[in-house]
Amino acid sequence: MSDIKKGLAGVIADETAISKVNPETNSLLYRGYPVQGLAATQSSEAVAYLLWHGELPDEHELAELRTTERRHRALAPEAKAVIDLQPVSAHPMDELRTAVSVLGAIDTAGADNVLDAVGTPEQNLERSIRLFAALPALVAYGQRRRRGLGPIAPRDDLDYAANFLWMTFGEEPDPVVVDAFNRSMILYAEHSFNASTFTARVITSTLSDLYSAVVGAIGALKGPLHGGANEAVLHILKEIGSAENVVPWLDAALAEKRKIMGFGHRVYKRGDSRVPTMKAALDTLIAHYDRPDVAELYGALEREFVERKGIYPNLDYPSGPAYNLIGFDTVTFTPLFVASRVTGWTAHILEQQSSNSLIRPLSAYNGPDERYIPGYRPAAAEFAAADRPEEAAG
Repeated sequence: MSDIKKGLAGVIADETAISKVNPETNSLLYRGYPVQGLAATQSSEAVAYLLWHGELPDEHELAELRTTERRHRALAPEAKAVIDLQPVSAHPMDELRTAVSVLGAIDTAGADNVLDAVGTPEQNLERSIRLFAALPALVAYGQRRRRGLGPIAPRDDLDYAANFLWMTFGEEPDPVVVDAFNRSMILYAEHSFNASTFTARVITSTLSDLYSAVVGAIGALKGPLHGGANEAVLHILKEIGSAENVVPWLDAALAEKRKIMGFGHRVYKRGDSRVPTMKAALDTLIAHYDRPDVAELYGALEREFVERKGIYPNLDYPSGPAYNLIGFDTVTFTPLFVASRVTGWTAHILEQQSSNSLIRPLSAYNGPDERYIPGYRPAAAEFAAADRPEEAAG
């Protein structure tokens, strides 16, 4: 059993041209570009185009994408209706998962069979753009509904990040806030064969449709060991309260063998390359909102944990307090991750469809040996299917 790779750790399941971590520079690359450079210079729309097409857009291509994206920003009445059917106390990831499923049912309605619903590469690129455009309205309405507020219509004169904030808060955001938020969306957009992306590719490999793959990815992202970690970071920081409480809190947490969310990463061994960019964005927000207490608590926990464990922060550590300063509810953090990562997911779905092979790994059975119900033993003919693989497919 020594060849079993629990969690598929270290297993190369396929090739991808979308992203990688360069071990020489410890940089996350999107189509070859270091993500920190993209976050510093590009819009979310331009990075979405890069992930889908392989190259950054020229001026005309970007304008065309923006025109299409803005045409599909409005909150679909069917999606609003299905969100409203759920309890206000429901987790917004459950709202989002259900709403995306409804959008998929509407988009693929009328297909004669499930294969028709899969769509052509052109159709799936269009679906990817529509989902990218639609998700901010879903996330924004989810937060507003929990606060007893109604939806806000999108604005065509604002770019993706600014409009997202407008639909959430009903105020035109300060450029400092837009820039920090845009950077976070780019940093979260893609990360190779992570759990949710691999889920999307597995579903796609069965020849299911793009929406089903995204719904499955949302389910995977909900888990606190994946996308839910940024929520957990904020809960930890609120539990600690202030910088002077870090040492006694960490003493107790380590004694109880608690998992400290926001630190460590399976891929990065020398620290998450996205953290410096997001920490710089957090610093601009701390200055903008005049919250030195956030910087003190953040720095105290980081220093103490790194000194004791030698484990460095991941992207969730700076993004949690950044989203909190902007005004997002803690339960909205993972839906924000969805709105960003949908570009990476759909890029992988398109790539999987272009050279598909059913993803169906084997398992090593460690249960009871073959046994029989007392008084019953199968006839020899019942064993025959084992000799006819077409009858024993699974």
